[in-house]
Amino acid sequence: MNREFLDALQQVALERGVSTDELIEAFEEALAKAYLRHKGFKQKDVDEGAGPLVEVTLDQQTGTIEVLEIRSVVEEVENPDREISLEEARKYDPEVQVGEEMEFPVDPDEFSRIAVQTAKQILTQRLKEAERNRVYEEYKGREGEILTGQVTRVDNRGNVYIDLGRGEALMPPREQIPGERYHPGQRVKVYLKEVRRSSKGPSLIVSRAHEELLKYLMRQEVPEIAEGTVEIKVIAREPGSRSKVAVVSHNPNVDPIGACIGHKGQRIQAVSAELGREKVDVIPWSANPREFIRNALSPATVGNIEIDTESKRAEVSVGKDQHSVAIGRGGQNVRLASKLTGFEIKFKEAEEVSDLDEALIRASEKGDELQVDAGAKARFDSLFADESVEEGGGEGEE
Repeated sequence: MNREFLDALQQVALERGVSTDELIEAFEEALAKAYLRHKGFKQKDVDEGAGPLVEVTLDQQTGTIEVLEIRSVVEEVENPDREISLEEARKYDPEVQVGEEMEFPVDPDEFSRIAVQTAKQILTQRLKEAERNRVYEEYKGREGEILTGQVTRVDNRGNVYIDLGRGEALMPPREQIPGERYHPGQRVKVYLKEVRRSSKGPSLIVSRAHEELLKYLMRQEVPEIAEGTVEIKVIAREPGSRSKVAVVSHNPNVDPIGACIGHKGQRIQAVSAELGREKVDVIPWSANPREFIRNALSPATVGNIEIDTESKRAEVSVGKDQHSVAIGRGGQNVRLASKLTGFEIKFKEAEEVSDLDEALIRASEKGDELQVDAGAKARFDSLFADESVEEGGGEGEE
């Protein structure tokens, strides 16, 4: 070996993202195993520790390699591969004692082309293991983060492989936005959903269909969310099609809906564009389940809402003209509303109600009381008093 070999090892270590010391240690171990294979030991036996005790040292200054067989000096030999009798040992060193170890240099010429090739294979395997461990340790603590990567390839099963910089991630079809096309070189934002070990190394599973990606984009586009003035309470999403986002403001002077939508819809449009033009509905969150269900069913206008908090079911009155709007195309609107609120929503046909009845229903849901001054109350009472007199007069004439 020479200095050029060491330089090559350092270059490989740099490219693979491992330390030079780690690579040299792997090389020394690979060469020791290759020597044992060359001596006739099977791979299984070598892995289990059979054969002579071999020590390989690569001098990082000169590039020279020293290979030694180490044997223990004993009175009676039981393992000839690792032991040497005292009588035999004293032929090499007259002063040697039982219990000591002797080193026997191995002639480098003993390494045939096959042994070197075996060492290369073992080294390659160790490099892969080192890379896998590095990738796992780097990304294990980053589950739940949003990362930006570059698409490297798409296989015939529809799996998308994404280079995250220090490792390659897999985005299976179930984690993709339906209808979105991916091509090599494309840069995409993904949610790191899972990091796990497998027989083939660590698996990085990423997603563009996860709710957290939408939450991240909202936080990026809406400063009020990033600073905590507006809070995203819950998200219901059907990737690539439509989502509902329930928000609340912690500042009475900040409109949460307006903050999320932005001037002329610029903020919400930017979010939608990143998600393949997915429609994003922003609705006000409420601690009152009836009001929250009403908001979640928008753009439909619904009537009375009866809820069962124990079974998490809600029965909603809806007019004929609003029934299809409340359900949505393919049942999407009610499906998202149910997911958003946590209630199973059923519809029933509503009786015709006046605007006043509708206002009273909304007020009762909010727990508000109608506040009117004395003059208004008097005018209200007189209005109905006049109607009752007219009705009474009519009955008398009959």
